[in-house]
Amino acid sequence: MSDLRIKRVVIVGGGTAGWMAAAVFSRVMGDSLDIRVVESDAIGTVGVGESTIPQIRNVNHFLGIDEDAMLRATSGTFKLAIQYNDWVRPGHSYLHAFGDVGLPLGPLPFQHYWLRRRAEGAAEELATYSLNSSAAKACRMARIEKVGNSPMAGIKYAFQFDAGLYGRMLRTYAEQRGVKRTEGKVVDVRLHGETGFIEGIVLECGERIDGDLFIDCSGFRGLLIGGALKSAFEDWREWLACDRALAVGSASASPMRPYTQANARPAGWQWRIPLQHRTGNGHVYCSEFMTDDEAAAVLLGSLDGKPLGDPRPIRFTSGVRRQIWSRNCVAVGLAAGFLEPLESTAIHLIQSGISRLLSLFPDRGFDQALIDEYNRNTRKEYEQVRDFLVLHYRTVERRDTPFWRRCAALPPPDSLRHKLEIFSATGQIFREGEEIFTEQSWLQVMVGQGILPRRHHPLADSLSQEKLEDFLGSIRALISGAVGQMSIHERFVAEHCAAEGLRVGA
Repeated sequence: MSDLRIKRVVIVGGGTAGWMAAAVFSRVMGDSLDIRVVESDAIGTVGVGESTIPQIRNVNHFLGIDEDAMLRATSGTFKLAIQYNDWVRPGHSYLHAFGDVGLPLGPLPFQHYWLRRRAEGAAEELATYSLNSSAAKACRMARIEKVGNSPMAGIKYAFQFDAGLYGRMLRTYAEQRGVKRTEGKVVDVRLHGETGFIEGIVLECGERIDGDLFIDCSGFRGLLIGGALKSAFEDWREWLACDRALAVGSASASPMRPYTQANARPAGWQWRIPLQHRTGNGHVYCSEFMTDDEAAAVLLGSLDGKPLGDPRPIRFTSGVRRQIWSRNCVAVGLAAGFLEPLESTAIHLIQSGISRLLSLFPDRGFDQALIDEYNRNTRKEYEQVRDFLVLHYRTVERRDTPFWRRCAALPPPDSLRHKLEIFSATGQIFREGEEIFTEQSWLQVMVGQGILPRRHHPLADSLSQEKLEDFLGSIRALISGAVGQMSIHERFVAEHCAAEGLRVGA
């Protein structure tokens, strides 16, 4: 019986995608696989994935990476939330925080009790019932698993870090476990004459590298998946019109916030990500409504510190490959698809793609059922993220510029329309399978964007007025007490994970 096991994995492209794939595969199957990363120093990486979501802690834990050591190596800080400024209307602000909002009571999720209290004209703002939101507003941080003896979960957090340094750390990890790196540009891809499978790649120096499984981490170029295998790219600019970004670092400013900011601009929005050694900034915009020079002026005119260079341009199209796994090639990261960084999902989609490939890992027969399942689930995940991003644009009140008028007028995808209709009518939120965004995420953004249900669940009315007040008051007291015991974020970073050579905190 022939041996059909995959023995040679070739990863084309480095960066966070390539080196995370190499690190995970070396951790799981390093003894049975020959893993090679082919990348060129002459080809830069996008490198703007500096803000993450909590799932990144899972891959770090799986790799055995010490969290504080990682933050020191990447000049990282902690992230509890994203703050949206001026989205709904100029002057308006809200937080999309990680973690739970309130506590369920009986069969009902928290929002129905909050909605009842709001209808009575007596509810605090929704963020008051989020531990993460309250800590973020106070610029405080602590690793809390649980709030005292209560059923309330503790702080749920992610990271804000230098993506280039994170990729370098993953490279060191992978190379220490036997992954080989080859420097060079790919100039040709050799396909089998009958099957169309990739047999090998040819470098500019003439070297040919053969493999059994190829992972395309070549970024927007999609060198293998799009160039050689002709997997078409599905354009989603119908819903996500922004197609350009400018990125620049600036000198650090105080306070060191434990959250990312997304500030609306006339033709898009601007990110602000506080790291230990600098602040990461970027302006995401639609070229139909703003020139590159105008976008640069907006970006540089709204930094909170001195710029550390010239803005770096990035051009993109939001969308996804129709086939993310084709034949013996799987695209990961930007080669698979791109969704603008509004909710910091870029690194998670890399992580998710790698995890899904491991769970559906093939042999050299490359069963089509595995390929179809991978493509179905990956596309679904991209669509779910797309819908969550469109939610932010589609539900604005502002009509002050042509860009925002266009966003407000666009019909949402049917899947998003369905969610909005259910919530608007009943206050209920239904999460689909293993969707990245939880019910609490949908709740915070929909309420933050000004969507308030016409009614709450009837069962919420069965609670007496006195018990409802006690229930809500106890949650506020728990959160207030927990936040009061937390450290100032900057001080917490200084005590646990200050980068070498940097003086952080007081």
